[in-house]
Amino acid sequence: MNLLAHAYLSFRQPELLVGNMISDFVKGRKRFDFPHGIQKGIALHRAIDTFTDEHPVNIEAKKIFKPAVGLYGAAFLDVAYDHFLAADNLAFPTGSLPDFTQWVYNTIGDYEHHFPASFAGMYPYMKEQDWLCNYQFRWGIEKSMQGLVRRARYLENAKPAFDAFESNIDQLQNAYHRFFPELLLFVTNYYRNHLISSPGTAS
Repeated sequence: MNLLAHAYLSFRQPELLVGNMISDFVKGRKRFDFPHGIQKGIALHRAIDTFTDEHPVNIEAKKIFKPAVGLYGAAFLDVAYDHFLAADNLAFPTGSLPDFTQWVYNTIGDYEHHFPASFAGMYPYMKEQDWLCNYQFRWGIEKSMQGLVRRARYLENAKPAFDAFESNIDQLQNAYHRFFPELLLFVTNYYRNHLISSPGTAS
């Protein structure tokens, strides 16, 4: 789960942020159980995921992880991208990442009564261990990959994936820099066309 990217791409709007962060834990039509603003965040998350999964740069880049994790390559690529986003001075000028991540934790914490049970169980650890800020460090990425392995079926060891990340870090960073500006443009247009123009309804 590329949690930092989804937080960053929420336009500093609390309900969009909540929906964007919990979306992976909301199945199918369950999204309609939430307030409209959170529904929009869930829809935004899913649009981001579809764009990301279908982008030619990522179709190629996730092959780096395929020998280590098979069909989970896209999930591990997402984690790698959060590392590059955390270190991206255009997204987070020097010193601003910790302030942003604390804002995220505090903002979504006000909506705990809307958390799906699985996200509610994860949230305290995310906040206490400062997952989002620690993506800037390679050890933070290693821990995140270990978490993916724990949640995944058929995977037992994160080391091969982390080794693939370290061995191909320049190639992965190049992929990030080719992809992320296009994602920003896509999300900005999605926001203008689907989230501003139809207030009070979910996309």
